[in-house]
Amino acid sequence: MDQFIAVLSTFSIIIFMVASMSLSQTPFEQDTIQTSQGPLAITLIGHGTLMFTFNKMVIQVDPVGRYADYSTLPKADMILVTHHHGDHLDAAAIAQITQTGTEIILTKSCAQQLEKGTVLKNGEVKKIKGLTIEAVPAYNLVHKRDNGEPFHPRGEGNGYVITFSDKKVYIAGDTENVPEMLKLTGIDIAFLPMNLPYTMTPEMVANAVKAFKPGILYPYHYGETDVNQLLTLLRDFPETEVRVRKLQ
Repeated sequence: MDQFIAVLSTFSIIIFMVASMSLSQTPFEQDTIQTSQGPLAITLIGHGTLMFTFNKMVIQVDPVGRYADYSTLPKADMILVTHHHGDHLDAAAIAQITQTGTEIILTKSCAQQLEKGTVLKNGEVKKIKGLTIEAVPAYNLVHKRDNGEPFHPRGEGNGYVITFSDKKVYIAGDTENVPEMLKLTGIDIAFLPMNLPYTMTPEMVANAVKAFKPGILYPYHYGETDVNQLLTLLRDFPETEVRVRKLQ
């Protein structure tokens, strides 16, 4: 019996090491932010797709298979989906990282497609697995389709503010610099989209940053937009550190 336990223990250690090596060797940009309850690891996967690791929990945001092989990434304790467009909602990728107990937080239209998950309406706040999650409206005011319909109508999409201990992280989703964004306070880390014509111009992002003053800004979902334009616009705004990272 003792030999069996020893073998099992060794096997478990090997599995853990392999999983850790797999994550550390991913081609994705990774940063670590210190919180009052330990490190928050941020993995920038691609486009609008992110992964956070905090207190042994894995939080996947908008997991999409075209940006990562999810069979090689950790199973999720929580999945957040901002809206139902195919570059943000991928049922197959979600299935690959779902395990017993995975909480899926999403919009009404996403829930209708997946037929599962907890819906957060714009403005709702819930505490899930010890994390406070706030749904922030995400929509277009300026950029519209040829028929006059906004690329992202009001009420359909969410951004999310996640509170990790003493750090508040804002993931904007697909949106412009809408009034609800400009009124945010106490944001330590912000992910703001800059992909024309669907989200924000560099000028819109700079306007938002100067309004709610996040400690760190990650431009994401920026496609072929020239990030240097944003750096120039925020050159004389020391309140926010702009971190440009490679996205797959």
